[in-house]
Order: sequence, then C-alpha cells, then structure tokens
Amino acid sequence: MSGTETMAASDEPIAADGKPELLVLRALKLGDLLVAVPALKGIRRAFPEHRLRYAAQGWLSDALGLVGGYELLPTHGLDEPLAMDPGVVDVAVNLHGSGPESQGRIDALKARRTVGHRGLHRDGPPWRPELHERERWVRLLEWHGIEADPLDVQLHRPHVPSRVPGATVLHVGAAYGSRLWPVERFAAVASALSEAGHQVVFTGGKSERERAVEVCRLAGLPGTATLAGVLGLGEFAATVAAARLVVSADTGAAHLASAYGTPSVVLFGPAPPEIWGPPPGPHVVLTRADLRRGDTFAVEPDPALLAVQVPDVMAAVRDLGVL
Repeated sequence: MSGTETMAASDEPIAADGKPELLVLRALKLGDLLVAVPALKGIRRAFPEHRLRYAAQGWLSDALGLVGGYELLPTHGLDEPLAMDPGVVDVAVNLHGSGPESQGRIDALKARRTVGHRGLHRDGPPWRPELHERERWVRLLEWHGIEADPLDVQLHRPHVPSRVPGATVLHVGAAYGSRLWPVERFAAVASALSEAGHQVVFTGGKSERERAVEVCRLAGLPGTATLAGVLGLGEFAATVAAARLVVSADTGAAHLASAYGTPSVVLFGPAPPEIWGPPPGPHVVLTRADLRRGDTFAVEPDPALLAVQVPDVMAAVRDLGVL
C-alpha cells in the first residue's frame, strides 16, 4: 500500500488529504479533451467528494483548468503505465477507448470501481462506432448510472485576456496533412474578410508558425497578425473566446469555438462531422462526405476537405451574419 493513502473500513482507498481518488484516462489531444467535457462535468457532479485526476499529456494543463475540478496527471499516450500505485485509485474511468491497451492501463490500477465499455471480463455498454464522441462518453456514463448532458460543452473563461478581442481567428494548422486546407485558400479568405472590416489573426502551434506566416504574406496582411507559436494555451483559448469569428479545420480551435459559442466555420476532411462536429449553435460545417477518403494520418489533404472552396467559406460567414 502506498504511503500516500490509507484504507477505510469500507475498503475504499482514501488519499492523505481525506479524499478518495478518481482517475479519468484520455491521453489524447486538445480536441479529444474538449469533446469529453460533457462527460467530465457529469463525473465531477457525481463524485463531489473525490479528488479528480485526468491522465493526458502535460501541455493540456491550462485547457483542463478551463473544465474545472480536475488535476492533470501527465501521461504520454499509452506507452507507459499510469503514474499511480495499484490500489490507490477508488474509481477509474476509461474515456480513452475500448481496446485492450487502454483497458490494460485501467486494470493495472486495481481500482475499486471501473467505468468502461464492455470487454473481456468486464461489463459495460458495447462500443458503437457511429455515435458522436460527446454522445459516446455520456452514454457510457449513463450505462454506469452517472448522469451527463451531451450538450454541456461550456468551459470557464480563461483568466488571461485576449490580446486581440473581437478579432477573426483563422486557425491555419492541423495535426495531420489530411486536415490542412491549402494556404492559398486561407489567404484568400483572410484577404476578403480583412477588406470587409475584420481584424484577421492567424493562429496555430509553434510547428505551424511557418505555414501561418505564409498565409499572412499571401493575404497581404502585416506580420503582427501572425500569432501562431506565440500564444500559450490559455491565451489561445482567450483569443477564441473573445473572437468575432473562427475559421478552422476540425481541430481544437473549432472545439474551443463550440465551448464559447463563438461563431465558427469548420472545414472537415477525413473525420465525419457526424462523429466530431460542433453542437447546435452559430457553427457551420463544410465538407464533401461523398469524396471522403477518411485516412486521418495521410500526408495530403483529404478530398472531402479539398472540395471546400473559398466561396463556400465566404457564404458560410454570411450565413452566420458576421460579414
């Protein structure tokens, strides 16, 4: 038994601070965290007496703080065991997946109670690939007697202010080439929006700064409009929360826009919006499902994304009433 916990008479593991431990495994990216917000909020309401931990990559700490109530347990995917001694965790929740890798990490915790999908030697709802991600995890919790609302996507406002309140955000990057809309098209949209009176800024991670600089140059806008690689995660969230409009591929930026009700145009490629799309609100999805190849890890943009043209985006912006 770890020196940081004791065992109550009910055999419930109790941490040194007097709270039982609950751990959620979802060692994925920003968008994955954000679509799990309804489930995370349901768990928080159902276990108010627990110390809540979220196992994911360390750089997500600021974003997790916007959910509220959780501590981040730095976890790099499923490559390594979770940094918790067996028997310390009271409730273990698998929001990562349903396969043997994620469930193996959960099983190794030897928690008193496990919440997960049906599998070998464990009960739960069957995995249904057609469900929207928000619905999937809410359905999982409900099967285990935990109430949650799939539309409860709102986040706390960041403590830091936006550097550019009211700006239009073009998030030009994406994790994989399959989601990269051509720079020339982003530049054309940026130029048209700027001419219409929008203050346009370009966001992305450090690895996407070169791409953002190129879009900015092609659009004929000043270099100060390029914020890619400059903003911390909290500042990035603040920028989206205070934005006039967000134009983005299916990335964390789009999910942040959903969380803050910021009008958005979301360009979908390999991933179907039926699984990953925004909730009801001021959001327009653009794609060509009939052309979708669906290879997330492809180097080249998915045909469903390439079929989206500049006039399609501008029409969507007009439909949102922000042009």
